[in-house]
Amino acid sequence: MTGYQPDVIVVGSVNADLRIEVDMLPRPGETIHGGSPAWLSGGKGANQAIALARLGRAVALVGAVGSDQVSADLARQLAAEGVDTGRLATVDGPAGQAVVFVDPSGENSIVVSPGANAAVRPELVRRAHAELAGAKVVLAQLEIPVDAVLAAASATRGTFVLNPAPALPLPPELLRRVDVLVPNRGELAQLCTAALPVTVDEVAALARTLPCAAVVVTLGGDGALVVEGDTVRHLTPPAVTAVDTTGAGDCFCGALADALADGRPLVDAAAFAVRAAALSVTAAGAQASMPTREQVLALTAPTDRHAEDRMGVPK
Repeated sequence: MTGYQPDVIVVGSVNADLRIEVDMLPRPGETIHGGSPAWLSGGKGANQAIALARLGRAVALVGAVGSDQVSADLARQLAAEGVDTGRLATVDGPAGQAVVFVDPSGENSIVVSPGANAAVRPELVRRAHAELAGAKVVLAQLEIPVDAVLAAASATRGTFVLNPAPALPLPPELLRRVDVLVPNRGELAQLCTAALPVTVDEVAALARTLPCAAVVVTLGGDGALVVEGDTVRHLTPPAVTAVDTTGAGDCFCGALADALADGRPLVDAAAFAVRAAALSVTAAGAQASMPTREQVLALTAPTDRHAEDRMGVPK
């Protein structure tokens, strides 16, 4: 990556996903039958980087893969999608892996084994210090060690976006460095050690307790809620038929980072991300379902009309 400065840098995980379709998600102690397994490229970091690349954004990924053939295939897939892998380290051992169960409604349940992602430590992140400092947006998640995420936040001079997934207790030092936090409803509740918020008002009240500059809470089929200063804006998604929700949150984060890199106000950026995420659930798989910019702009959405007007999005 020497001499090249991407607009957005993603600091995060790379996984091989084993996807199995099931009639219903398993409950504790329950054994169920599933369909034929399918191996797919995944990991929140990789998914978000590919979401950005599909939108035409110059993006690099800071992370790690293993020394096995699966890892080589994952790195090759990222490069084929247009993601700069110059800061993707290779470490001994297997790649990260995830088992993804998907029910007929498109809802999913996921178990992740970190593999090489556990090797993404602060010293590895610091090797990309110059690129992190020069990026318009740095985007991270929590499938890598928290101290590596803090190192990325510390190096960022542009906008630092954190998707706190999977939810973990986070040090106040990290939260204070976050410009835009993007949890879902459950992750927000865990971060705030509170009951799961049900209403939009409850979501907004919890978001205001966090020491971040702004919070964008993804609400699944209900869209997203932007909480920034005195602004609270609920953005509803277009009507789509969900096939697989795997990767929808990653698509949202990638599209949000893309719009923020263009200098869009946060509400406008979130409205764009709501559209992109809605499109992503209409196809199976995480990375395979990431839409292009043309597809997102062509989608008519009943989100926030004022935001649409400022975005110049066709109605």
